[in-house]
Amino acid sequence: MGQPAEKPRRATYADLEAVPPNKVAELIGGVLHVLPRPAPRHARAASSLGIELGGPFDHGKNGPGGWWILDEPEIHFPDPAAAGEIDAVVPDIAGWRRERLPELPETAYFALAPDWICEVLSPSTEDVDREEKMPVYAREGVRHAWLVDPIQRTLEVFSLVPGEGWGPAALYRDAARVRVAPFDAIELDLSVLWAK
Repeated sequence: MGQPAEKPRRATYADLEAVPPNKVAELIGGVLHVLPRPAPRHARAASSLGIELGGPFDHGKNGPGGWWILDEPEIHFPDPAAAGEIDAVVPDIAGWRRERLPELPETAYFALAPDWICEVLSPSTEDVDREEKMPVYAREGVRHAWLVDPIQRTLEVFSLVPGEGWGPAALYRDAARVRVAPFDAIELDLSVLWAK
């Protein structure tokens, strides 16, 4: 009989910090995920959505204000499987209600779960976004999650059902004009997200 397979070493935050700056790195459940920087369609969708939401919700221009809307913030959550370790995730966009987060932290990361996240899907990130990050966001109490697919031209909207996880997704396509939580104070024209 051979030796039992050696258990893989859990990655640490030091491993994440060693990743080259031209990559996006996340640490989930002791596994280091190193991904390429976003492709142009991905970056366009994320940037356009940030612009659409930032004016009315972050700056209060033609909208209610009351939010911090940020691109690619690093968020740290305790890793429930390893005391003293963290999950470090980087959603494409995240938002915090200012009533919960009156000031931005001085650290290079956030320790408070956002109220809303948006992941822009790509072939290299979709499995991690759906299968690994969405459960972490639910576990940490993120109330709203959007998945944007710039290739399929879709928006999936999820709301957290306390004690149950994500409720069924609402799916919107192409040039739909939508009002969706938590940003239903404005109508969002999805066509602005897709590269022209």
